[in-house]
Amino acid sequence: MRDFQLPGRSPVRAMDAMVATSHPLASAAALTLLREGGNAIDAAICASAVLAVVEPQSTGIGGDCFCLYVRGGEGPVLAYNGAGRAPEAATIDWYEERGFTEIPVDSPHAVTIPGAIDAWCRLSADHGCTPLERVLAPAIHYAEAGYVIHDRVEADWHEARDLLAQDATAARIFLPGGAVPRAGDVHRQPELARSLRLIAAKGRAVFYQGELAEDLVAHLRSRGGLHTLDDFAAAGGDYAEPVRTSYRGIDVWQMPPSNQGLTALLMLNLLAGFDLAGLDPLGAERLHLEVEAGRLAYRIRDELIADPDHADVPVEALLASSYADGLRRRINPDMANRELPEAAMEPSDTVYLSVVDRDRNAVSFINSTYHSFGSGLVGPRSGIVLQNRGRGFRVDRRHPNCIAPRKRPLHTIMPGMATRNGRVVAPFGVMGGDYQPFGNVHVLSNLLDYGMDPQTAIDLPRVFYEKGELLAERGVPAATLRALEARGHKVGPAGEPLGGGQMVLIDWDRGTLTGGSDPRKDGLAIGY
Repeated sequence: MRDFQLPGRSPVRAMDAMVATSHPLASAAALTLLREGGNAIDAAICASAVLAVVEPQSTGIGGDCFCLYVRGGEGPVLAYNGAGRAPEAATIDWYEERGFTEIPVDSPHAVTIPGAIDAWCRLSADHGCTPLERVLAPAIHYAEAGYVIHDRVEADWHEARDLLAQDATAARIFLPGGAVPRAGDVHRQPELARSLRLIAAKGRAVFYQGELAEDLVAHLRSRGGLHTLDDFAAAGGDYAEPVRTSYRGIDVWQMPPSNQGLTALLMLNLLAGFDLAGLDPLGAERLHLEVEAGRLAYRIRDELIADPDHADVPVEALLASSYADGLRRRINPDMANRELPEAAMEPSDTVYLSVVDRDRNAVSFINSTYHSFGSGLVGPRSGIVLQNRGRGFRVDRRHPNCIAPRKRPLHTIMPGMATRNGRVVAPFGVMGGDYQPFGNVHVLSNLLDYGMDPQTAIDLPRVFYEKGELLAERGVPAATLRALEARGHKVGPAGEPLGGGQMVLIDWDRGTLTGGSDPRKDGLAIGY
């Protein structure tokens, strides 16, 4: 018998279309829509809407959304910025006068105006080919008829129990009988089902100017929030110019500031100066370089990335090869840098998904309410969980990311797109709050430096540097951990899986698609 080793999970291969999400119900709903003739934008919105129901701790229509899209798989990379803004009354004077030094995670002040519904409706109108009623139908069904709680969802849900108990509506909907639902239980969200029906029938107006806005504003103001109906009416995302760098002959695209996607590109520019392909992918040499590049890139992020409408972010200068060359000199391959300040890190729950359709339209799509169940505030009549993305602001008038009226905060969720000679190689992304630049770089390097398929690239154990400690997942060899300690790193176990990724790789020569989905989540890649 031939000797072989069973993989943890095989990559998924197909010819016509592929979708990869963090939940089977979302992947299945999107694939059904693709088979019916829907395109990649339709499928991405459909999957995101289902995820907003079945992964309520990770995402929702009260959150934000970003999208990278390439029509037909070749040509310009379109970027849609669905990040919400602070209320008009959110001045730094207001917060200073009341003694705020940061934005509390579970307060109405952390709630920026949700941008997801605007993004879904705009992208559907501009690039979709299926009516919104059909696109949202699976999500409405699961909210109304119920869905089965999955194992990773239950585990995440427990972490937010105390937060949910603080809001009467959140407790009623998400702590039935006073307890977190268990894996295998059926859960329903009838108020959210009704809200989704209204959006399907009336579009974005009902969310930003109609009864849904009225419900959310009234609840926020009852808790001391500064939000008004005018803030919701003024909300709206926009198409943006994505930022780009080149790595190993591949163009890598991310959202521009105030998104942290630039952080991943800085890391890639730094790592481009090292021969990673000659190193063990799970060896101390490779992981040390990755960590040190990340520490430098995160320092730049924390100092400079902000809303470009309110601050000057020198994107071109930061992405210049000469800048990376100078910064790279601060990386010692044999020793950890002792002089770098600690990055500001926040946990996060997010959903990321990749879709490629039969016409090779390629979508990289991400949606989030930030922390688990966001702010923990839920509209009493609408059942909408509100994000706490405003936690990303600084309460420091000298900082470019200082909170201000109608300003967007530093945003962690970042979809990625890889192209070669103007053609899509892969939409890809790794969710997980501040971990995301590390995750995007690690997975992309696995693909490009080590020739791994998408599933293997996603599966490979990961490390992250947080609060002075290098956190390693199970599977990083003990010898590697000892060698990292010898380089001056304080090494400890990752308390939970690091991120969760998806990718769809396009092979233009053979006319095939290869998908991968992270086993750290409950999802799967599926195609036909």
